[in-house]
Amino acid sequence: MATIIECHNVWKLFGFGGESLLQQHGSSLTLQSIADANLICGVNNVSFDVEEGENFVIMGLSGSGKSTLVRCLTRLIEPTGGEIRFDGADLLRAKEQDLINLRRHKMGMVFQHFALLPHLNVLGNVAFPLEVQGSSKVEREKRAAEVIELVGLKGRESHFPGELSGGQQQRVGIARALAVNPDVLFMDEPFSALDPLIRREMQNEFLRLRKVLNKTIVFITHDFNEAIRIADRIAIMKDGKIIQIGTPEDLLLHPETDYVAEFTKDVDRSKVLTVSAIMDPPDIPYTQNKAVSSKETVGKVALQVLRSNQAVDVQNKAGEWVGTLTPDAVLEVMVDDFDGEQ
Repeated sequence: MATIIECHNVWKLFGFGGESLLQQHGSSLTLQSIADANLICGVNNVSFDVEEGENFVIMGLSGSGKSTLVRCLTRLIEPTGGEIRFDGADLLRAKEQDLINLRRHKMGMVFQHFALLPHLNVLGNVAFPLEVQGSSKVEREKRAAEVIELVGLKGRESHFPGELSGGQQQRVGIARALAVNPDVLFMDEPFSALDPLIRREMQNEFLRLRKVLNKTIVFITHDFNEAIRIADRIAIMKDGKIIQIGTPEDLLLHPETDYVAEFTKDVDRSKVLTVSAIMDPPDIPYTQNKAVSSKETVGKVALQVLRSNQAVDVQNKAGEWVGTLTPDAVLEVMVDDFDGEQ
């Protein structure tokens, strides 16, 4: 799988003299040196890659630097130092017009408070980036109608933002970002302003759209439960630094710091851990009981395994036997979840 975003040693220092301070100290620059220079560190020597088609979630508490980082990735704010490559192109060396074209054609952006234009109806809002591209009215309205239907708002094309619910407004924001058929979709806490039930609905919609469109997504959130539900990989940030990057299962099973462990302690493990994480190796005799998938979550197979009251076979996607899942292993996960709720 190809790498579409490469982020190497990226810094963002707010205040006067940040570039010279970074040139002076390089990667050895400390938070104390930054504070002594009356600067604020937004992003602290961050490096990661995003693969094509991946949903890469950046999460952290308020002030962790996650939103600053995503704005650096799109150069909505200028990084103080480092290297960012977008589909092989050096983003920090891109000329202004090249950067504008990149944003118009290859990047889609969705923000927390929707940023809809109040004087335009749904069709006009969704078609707006295509108008900026220079598409004809017929072309842009045809494409806008397609993505409006895709996000479930067909029939509301003539409605204005003030006539829509929060969830509907966010659907318009997503449709607008998708209208240009971007290579990468940047989403900065898109659902955090919504009520819990609507938020859950939008997460479901997001997962549906992702399956249909197979887009690369960089998603920002402060909610770990949201992150583990939608992510392929998660980067956890604190004080501008990335503390750990891993799959939801990696973070749950192998937190590298107490800070990461604190995020994971209240998570329903049965909804995150897959069968492959808790199965016995395949040297145990073949049970010939009804098999379960190695990629399924423990919670989805728990009832089947516990009702059988004996070990069941585990198969991979190719139908090959790869292990055995015991009721005791399932119970251990379920009991850990129960104890965590006490």
